[in-house]
Amino acid sequence: MSSAAQSFSPFFLAAGATRLRAARFAADGPGVCLLLNGQTEFIEKYFEVIDELRARGFSVVTFDWRGQGGSDRLLPNRRKAHIEDFAEYDQDLDAVIREVVMPLAAAHNTRPLGIAHSMGGNILLRRLHDVQGEFAAVILSAPMVGIKPRGVPWWLVEKIADRLNRNGPSEDFIWGMAKRDQLKLPFALQIVTSDSKRYARNQALLAADPELRLNGPTWGWLGAALHAIDVLGKPGYAEAIKTQALVIGAGRDRVCDTEATRAFAARMPDAQYVEIAGAQHEILMERDPLRAQWWAAADTFLKKNAPAGSR
Repeated sequence: MSSAAQSFSPFFLAAGATRLRAARFAADGPGVCLLLNGQTEFIEKYFEVIDELRARGFSVVTFDWRGQGGSDRLLPNRRKAHIEDFAEYDQDLDAVIREVVMPLAAAHNTRPLGIAHSMGGNILLRRLHDVQGEFAAVILSAPMVGIKPRGVPWWLVEKIADRLNRNGPSEDFIWGMAKRDQLKLPFALQIVTSDSKRYARNQALLAADPELRLNGPTWGWLGAALHAIDVLGKPGYAEAIKTQALVIGAGRDRVCDTEATRAFAARMPDAQYVEIAGAQHEILMERDPLRAQWWAAADTFLKKNAPAGSR
């Protein structure tokens, strides 16, 4: 059992009327890291990453976004990933930063590091744009700057989403999601990692607590995600993000658009871009050689931009 699993003691905090499940993991070093997961994910999935950060001297704060993991679900059907507007996720992030991260960073006399995957990357990028100077540096892993429509023309996806959300954010599953059960999804049919062992580990976590799982998003979630992506694409938006950033793309990503990520990073004034050619979307859940490339890039970046937390 990992040390993060042994010390896991979740607590709850309020983001408006919503309860968020969060956790703190202490380290001997002076660094503080806010770790943000992606859509459908949950704290326990990142125990290995948390241990790796603690070994590098970072105390870690992490949490489940509303509507997933152990946080309040938003619909009677708990297996629907739903949101009306990504501003609700912004409220989650603000609550955790204000109530947990900044007090911890102040106690350590440091500014925090941010690490975000996928949807978490989209939310963090918009925070970096709106609140300057809050983070010492950030690492964005396969951030949701664009979504791959998986064989369907992009214009058609947008048209369908607009149509189905015309009377407000639809609570209906995206087609095909109603019958999709994460617990029954074999490794051969998933599209996020080439590591069968880590996939099995994460499936075991869901089997141990099936209430953590989600089938997939609603049309309302997709409409909100498309709007949040459009915000990032506005002229001058990426150029206004001044925080030192490492952006890591997955060369074999079938969920988020690596080309869009690469282009966005090129527009950021203080960003480095690294692409891991063989990695699928969940790079930190990938095979050891691919994860080693992720950590090699991260360690080089941290040594320069967040030295207080490095070994």
